[in-house]
Amino acid sequence: MTIELWMLVGAVILGLVQVGAESFMFKAQEGNAYTVGARDEERRPRAIAGRLSRALHNFNETFPLFAAVILILHVSGRSGAWSTLGAELYLGGRIAYIPAYASGIPYVRTVCWQIATIGLVMALVQLFL
Repeated sequence: MTIELWMLVGAVILGLVQVGAESFMFKAQEGNAYTVGARDEERRPRAIAGRLSRALHNFNETFPLFAAVILILHVSGRSGAWSTLGAELYLGGRIAYIPAYASGIPYVRTVCWQIATIGLVMALVQLFL
């Protein structure tokens, strides 16, 4: 299996971790009675639970693009140095994004997002080399 495919596996695991973290923080905010119920009354996540929810939403926006690029690279046999480094940057940036966003420190989240996005673009560029 290529490094790019391993980074895709890592991104899937990261997505599951984010779903779990967001869920547990929302449960801590609202309590078990609400989170196991029908949730007829909608409650919004706040503070750290809200940040983790927004971080998950952002991951859900970029992950399909990353998965598509990695799978196209694999099927076409076009993997190379740019796509390998790009996939590693994407996953590393996405991993760093979670604590950066949860902490609320200005600019750090943006830098992590930019690193991940640069990685995604690098992997995409490999298709045209």
